[in-house]
Amino acid sequence: MRRRFLSGLRPRTLRGRLALLALATTAVWVTTLTVAANLVLGAQLRGQADGLLRTRSAAVAATLEARPDGRILVHEPSDDQALDAGVWIYQGRVAVERPAEPAALQQQADRLAGRSAVFADASEPVPHRLFALPVMAATGGRQVGTVVATVALDPYQSTQKSVLLGSIALAVALLAGAYCVARAVANRALVPVGVMSAQAAEWSEHGTSRRFGTQERPEELARLAGNLDGLLDRLAAVVRHEQQLSAELSHELRTPLARITAEAEWLTARPRTRAEQAASHEAIAASAAAMAQICEALLADARAGSTDGGQAPPGRCAVDEVAQDLAGRLAASAPVDVTVTGRAVTAGVPAAVVERILAPLLDNAGRYCVREILVECAARPGGAEISVTDDGPGVPQETGSGVFEAGRRADPADGHDGAGLGLALARRLARNAGGDIVLSGTPGPLGGARFVVSLPAG
Repeated sequence: MRRRFLSGLRPRTLRGRLALLALATTAVWVTTLTVAANLVLGAQLRGQADGLLRTRSAAVAATLEARPDGRILVHEPSDDQALDAGVWIYQGRVAVERPAEPAALQQQADRLAGRSAVFADASEPVPHRLFALPVMAATGGRQVGTVVATVALDPYQSTQKSVLLGSIALAVALLAGAYCVARAVANRALVPVGVMSAQAAEWSEHGTSRRFGTQERPEELARLAGNLDGLLDRLAAVVRHEQQLSAELSHELRTPLARITAEAEWLTARPRTRAEQAASHEAIAASAAAMAQICEALLADARAGSTDGGQAPPGRCAVDEVAQDLAGRLAASAPVDVTVTGRAVTAGVPAAVVERILAPLLDNAGRYCVREILVECAARPGGAEISVTDDGPGVPQETGSGVFEAGRRADPADGHDGAGLGLALARRLARNAGGDIVLSGTPGPLGGARFVVSLPAG
């Protein structure tokens, strides 16, 4: 309950908290200085009272004559009334002269008779300060009497109280002024922060290309601008990643979706036999399963890339078997000869991911080859290597490795339909899995383009 109450008292805004912090800091310093100043003033006033008592006692003692027999003779000076006010003269412990003072003060003075130099305080009827000064014999050095002087402390205490009240009033005014100044300064200092925050919010909603840059700013605002630019960069990367994932899903799902559409249209075009219907249903189910596998592989890769620093999910497969399956599908859908070499070649990558890596390579090879495609699977130290070669015209020299860029096609005017995302996706998947895809600088054994895939060992 107490913590909740204190939390409710805390300002909600940063400027309020800064102003409160400045107020608290100023209050500590002002309180410390006020207390110290009043303590010093009290000590000085007490010293003045003590000095006055010493002076009056010494002045009265100068009018006394201590006889050898121990008697004290008082020589009355011209200003006797000024000296006698608040002064007792004792011979031994017997009062020779006693001023007209209250009984409580008389008793305190009597207690000081016969004592050496000492101070004492009396609080009744009003605060007083007393001082006892011994009177010594002319010969023998023994104390034969005592002069006790007193002074009322009311004027000193009144002065001290007035100064204390004045210092408190001044401290309150100073704190009020300090709070107002601190809040105004905080408001002014936070204006650029509010402007930058509003700009960042607007840019993040309507576009991620604008940045604060490195223009001249105070050091704190420069660090804030750098952090906000970094945040905007990450937001832009997330947007690009989402756009890339959407494009890749669209690209990969297009073929099985087109097959499902074609089979559905074929089924509804005219009555079909039971065997034909079963074949179409089987083709539709296979395409739907392929779409589900594609979605699962790409989404798993996207999740891994965003949480594990780009590492693909664990798994292993026989890459030669995946290549054989893809080759069979390609040969069944296009008039090409696909040869797969190599047996029992494994990699530490799930089969679904390997399929998504190899599928664009075989698809491109099927588009550009004349008749033949060669897929070579081989075990290498630390992993597996798969090369895909066709007997087509190859990749133009001016294109080179740029064929892996998203949206880039080797020959845009070749008449083939495509978005240029397949090879970019294949390379990203391979690199996320710990491998890579490169375009060989020399023609393959069939004379056309040769792509080499390297994958880590299982």
